[in-house]
Amino acid sequence: MKEDILEMSSRTNEKFRLHKGFDRKYLHSLSLKMASQNKCYYDEPMSFFYSNSNQTKDDWNSTQLILVQVVGSLFCCFILVSNAMVIAAIITNKRFHYPFYYLLANLAASDFLAGIAYIYLMFNTGTVSRKLTVRGYFIRQGLLDTSLSASLANLLVIALERYISVMNWKVHSNLTKRRVTLLIVLVWAISIFMGTVPSLGWNCICNLQDCSQLAPIFSRSYLIFWSVSNLVLFLVMVSIYLRIYTYVKRKTAVLSPHTSGSINRKRTPIKLIKTVMTVLGAFVICWTPGLVVLLLDGLHCQQCEVMLFKRWLLLLAVLNSVMNPVIYSYKDDEMWTTFKNLLRCVGNGTRRQRSSKANARPLSSAQETGTTPQTSEEKETIKGSDAQGMLKA
Repeated sequence: MKEDILEMSSRTNEKFRLHKGFDRKYLHSLSLKMASQNKCYYDEPMSFFYSNSNQTKDDWNSTQLILVQVVGSLFCCFILVSNAMVIAAIITNKRFHYPFYYLLANLAASDFLAGIAYIYLMFNTGTVSRKLTVRGYFIRQGLLDTSLSASLANLLVIALERYISVMNWKVHSNLTKRRVTLLIVLVWAISIFMGTVPSLGWNCICNLQDCSQLAPIFSRSYLIFWSVSNLVLFLVMVSIYLRIYTYVKRKTAVLSPHTSGSINRKRTPIKLIKTVMTVLGAFVICWTPGLVVLLLDGLHCQQCEVMLFKRWLLLLAVLNSVMNPVIYSYKDDEMWTTFKNLLRCVGNGTRRQRSSKANARPLSSAQETGTTPQTSEEKETIKGSDAQGMLKA
């Protein structure tokens, strides 16, 4: 009996030791796994993160890359010049010194920043993007995110300004310059913050399993937040403008039988609303597909093949910044007239510069002595006066 008890106790101790050893091995492997997850890779190049996102091969060849850079640079130059003209037109023309046009100039400034971001992206893509550091990639994507956030925030502020003015049945709202300045500062503060959020810590550098495909160091949770928040703002702005448009149409239908002569004065707010609705429509059409693809990538949709749409979505984004100045000049006759005046001033300035250079040429020997060469007519008049003097004598 005692022998059986001793044998059972020895078996129990052996099982306990085996179980204890198993627990140690399991805890050790778990700690190693957690240590690998908590390891950060800030010093690794972007090729490490591209390979982690299964982007081991880049199908950009040198011809395609040069073509994209040339065409993209032409578009970006147009974006920079045209939006600079919009800002200059609003500054120089006193008829544009109203809150709506100040906010429109701020929207042009965000498109100007987008042009700079696209130029930086064009020359840091393809094989060059794999050689970037983590900081360089954050700068590249931060410029794009900041410009997109600024455009979206400006459109939202313009929508609210139009809502206030139209509901009071006025062409322009009563916002003071101080409030407009505060709104512009707030727009850029929010935009810069949104552009720097991934670099502040919302990334996957310390958790490679959460990395996305389109942005190899951005976490999928951030892409979900980014895309969903922007899509919700799209819906909010579209609903605001639909509310404004239906109100204006109903108000115009009520007033038109009674104010046939003065209703033309009230068409200006309708024209401004149509301009902003066209800009908003172009923005939604150009950016919604990209946001949907980002959302699918954030949801880790493995069957969606999000990488196939990457370049086309970038082309749509560039096209949006190209379209906005064209919309301003096409929908607003005063803006187009101001553009022509600015171009005329630039042309006159170049002519003056040429004339000043011509006047600055070195003088001839006759000019250096203070005399000018005489023409044949002047010589004949001098001879005639001499002959008359001799006859008088």
